[in-house]
Amino acid sequence: MSMNIRHAFFLICGAVALVVTWPHAFQWMAAGGNILNPIQFFGDAIAAGGTAAFLSLDMAVAWLVYMVWVVFDAKRIGLGYKWGAFFVALSYIGVSMAFPVYLVTRERYLSKHRSAAEPVAHTV
Repeated sequence: MSMNIRHAFFLICGAVALVVTWPHAFQWMAAGGNILNPIQFFGDAIAAGGTAAFLSLDMAVAWLVYMVWVVFDAKRIGLGYKWGAFFVALSYIGVSMAFPVYLVTRERYLSKHRSAAEPVAHTV
């Protein structure tokens, strides 16, 4: 039960992130921004200075680490590179949404395969 609560928490956080962040993304794109161009995206955010620059640089590094980690982690646990690449692509919608979805996918995959690998107890 606690795993389901944790998964619900992760997914709710991801959904909240979409609702909170995307209105700003739509506004930026309406002004000529290209969401598929991370150089332009982070460059525009850094140009604002101060807190925006700090948060943008911090998020850029976290995003880079996520993109490398998710590909190799997906391969390592058995999901494969294709799933890792899928979650990298999903991160273009938002890392704050893609990461919780990956965590839920990862935990459910590991739980399913862990229980499938356990030997069945035979009763006599």
